[in-house]
Amino acid sequence: MQGGAAHIIDADRVGSVKQQVSELFKVSLGTVVPDQSDIEPLIAMCNNAKFGDYQCNNAMNLWSMIKGKSTQFKNPRSIGEAIAGNLPPSEMIESSGVAGAGFVNIFLSKDWIAKSIQKMLLNGIGVWAPILPVKRAVVDFSSPNIAKEMHVGHLRSTIIGDTLSRMLEFSKVEVLRRNHVGDWGTQFGMLIEYLFKEFPDWEDVGDQAIGDLQEFYRAAKRKFDEDPSFKERAQQAVVRLQGGEAQYRSAWTKICDISRKEFDQVYQRLGVHLEEKGESFYNPYIPRVLEELNNKGLIVESEGARVIFIEGQPIPFIVVKSDGGFNYASTDLSALWFRLNEEKADWIIYVTDVGQSQHFQMLFSAAKRAGWLPPNGKIGEWTDEELEKTAEAVGYGAVKYADLKNNRLTNYTFSFDQMLNDKGNTAVYLLYAHARICSIIRKSGKDIEQLKQTGTIVLGHADEQVLGLHLIRFAEIVEEACTNLNPNILCEYLYNLSEIYTRFYTNCQVVGSPEEPSRLLLCEATATVMRKCFHLLGIVPVYKI
Repeated sequence: MQGGAAHIIDADRVGSVKQQVSELFKVSLGTVVPDQSDIEPLIAMCNNAKFGDYQCNNAMNLWSMIKGKSTQFKNPRSIGEAIAGNLPPSEMIESSGVAGAGFVNIFLSKDWIAKSIQKMLLNGIGVWAPILPVKRAVVDFSSPNIAKEMHVGHLRSTIIGDTLSRMLEFSKVEVLRRNHVGDWGTQFGMLIEYLFKEFPDWEDVGDQAIGDLQEFYRAAKRKFDEDPSFKERAQQAVVRLQGGEAQYRSAWTKICDISRKEFDQVYQRLGVHLEEKGESFYNPYIPRVLEELNNKGLIVESEGARVIFIEGQPIPFIVVKSDGGFNYASTDLSALWFRLNEEKADWIIYVTDVGQSQHFQMLFSAAKRAGWLPPNGKIGEWTDEELEKTAEAVGYGAVKYADLKNNRLTNYTFSFDQMLNDKGNTAVYLLYAHARICSIIRKSGKDIEQLKQTGTIVLGHADEQVLGLHLIRFAEIVEEACTNLNPNILCEYLYNLSEIYTRFYTNCQVVGSPEEPSRLLLCEATATVMRKCFHLLGIVPVYKI
């Protein structure tokens, strides 16, 4: 990952609530400690709602910096009081106060929250897109191997990578979705030679020659392991393929195309799109990249191979094998170089199995040594079509959400029973919650689009206020999920939103109440945010269930 890009300015966006609060405190800090111009506000949501909505936690750090110097402040609390006293006037803030050792707490204005929600309803949820310090990001995900089955690990990478891409795209980041398929390497010599041996007329027979590609691969592997002469011919076939011989290239293309068709079926069902740039794409860049690394003194000879030694690693990073061939390391270094120098990516995100962590640690360490990376970085009857679409949305949504709600760093158990449970933190439960909100709006008989223009949101009841506050925090949740590359943060927000809405609906009559217009708008705002959450998670919402 590489930083350094400036904030993207968009007149329609004002940033997350946290960002807006931070700007107010930045002004205050500039007045309180004018000689500390590089101080960034430390803003967090209050853990206890009775103290405030947000908190500024700079006072203690500032005291440690100025203690013992000539200063008007006597302790951290006096600094906190000065920070609170110098906050610029803002319709955002209803009140502020200082607690403990200088913690500045603020309550947001209920009127301002209501206006923010109403503005979102009128102008679209895009105004709540967070502002991230990145313009272009490469997201490398899925990346199955040609001629091999797509396993659960690839599925998980695909689901998480798609959601990270969606969140970044929502935040107005240009995302290059990259499918780094394994379409190059020694296994292709084995496959091509087996194809030539078993089907001399393979070009006339077409796809039928290969049939089931996984079975074809297993048969070729058995032949490779059991027949030394075949193994030798397969190794020679690799050389001829890499040398560009037409017949070998044509066979390689045929095998890759069959595999792609199988992968595409999975991607279409999941609603995922990627641009393939496989290992073969980067092959022409390998010599120049290795030459650059060699000129920088990083590559040395070791037991016939060319390697990069990485501090703290028990084995070297092999970039050229002893037989002179390239490998994953040389390909991945070239891919990283290309993404930095040709695609000009600010962030490069790899979504891969934890089993490859050592490989990527060594890759990034080598890149840092090369100077490439910074050292840190009811309603009507159901039609058959409605039934089919809803079943599909619930089914695929259940699989995706079951994965995404977990921290991406942890292992999980693949269980359809758990995924399809309609209780608790599952996609089925959340899709039902959304459909119920849509049903409430429909039953009211009101034109919700007209109501957006004529109605006014008023947060009079405590549960309305809690719901409103949770809604306007959507942008900073997306920001946090993007920054930490953790979609489960968004899942937690979505589940909490459904729970908070349930309390609101239980305690605040909507249809037929004097507050009906305002509360219907709150229902619509909740449904709007839920739909965007579903979209970012790659889940299709349902409106009846």
